[in-house]
Amino acid sequence: MKKLTELEKYYNKFNEDKRLLSRHGIVEFRVTIHYIEEYLNLLKRRFNKKNEELKIIDIGAGTGRYSIYLDEKGYDVTAVELVKYNLGILKKKSSSVKAYQGNALNLKKFNDDEFDMALMFGPMYHLMTKEEKVKALNEACRVVKKGGIIMCAYCMNEYAVILHAFRDNHYKESIENGKLTTDFKCVNDEKDLYDYVRLEDIDEVNALSKVKRNMIFAPDGAADYIRRVLNAMDDETFEGFIKYQLSISSRKELLGASSHVVDILEVLK
Repeated sequence: MKKLTELEKYYNKFNEDKRLLSRHGIVEFRVTIHYIEEYLNLLKRRFNKKNEELKIIDIGAGTGRYSIYLDEKGYDVTAVELVKYNLGILKKKSSSVKAYQGNALNLKKFNDDEFDMALMFGPMYHLMTKEEKVKALNEACRVVKKGGIIMCAYCMNEYAVILHAFRDNHYKESIENGKLTTDFKCVNDEKDLYDYVRLEDIDEVNALSKVKRNMIFAPDGAADYIRRVLNAMDDETFEGFIKYQLSISSRKELLGASSHVVDILEVLK
């Protein structure tokens, strides 16, 4: 796992709230919330619970965009965040979210089977190895009950290649310094804060955990590539784009080119 100080330096400068309130961030948030609410409704039926009885743990909660939204909908929300700066912002917001500093690799504060749903919208792309990803997923499985849902976000390899290697013209240097293989796989090193994966890498992590995939979707699709276009859209057209992204979000032929995917997993145990 990356040293905490490196992540702190990054997030001290990176405004996650601002990103999710940008138009490309709004696409990601709206599509993701659609699926969160769909699966919360499923869990309410499965476990015969009301909103306030469903317990959600947001692992890697950042500044609380998802935690606070779900808290305002009446759910019992616990947020875990590694970076003190992010946690401080989250705690300053007026909510009843229970917020703790913690690590996705060790959720020792929490009991087995304590939660109905876990969100992991940060840890998997800051963990650099498959072994760390498996450990984090297994910790989430431990604290989520059988039949519960885990939603994991990953950053995608092709997005990084298209933008960094080709749009930003770093292809030759990336090949020369070993950051990009001849079959166009991103290679991280100890200085990196993000790990970029392909769908088969995600499958390998799942195979080592007691989960089954319900679905996998792209929350943002082309949004990150066309930020300026989105910003120039009138409101009606922008709403149309969100509807479009939602309608194609689980199409297999488009998943890998999105900047993120979110894997929706059911805990088996």
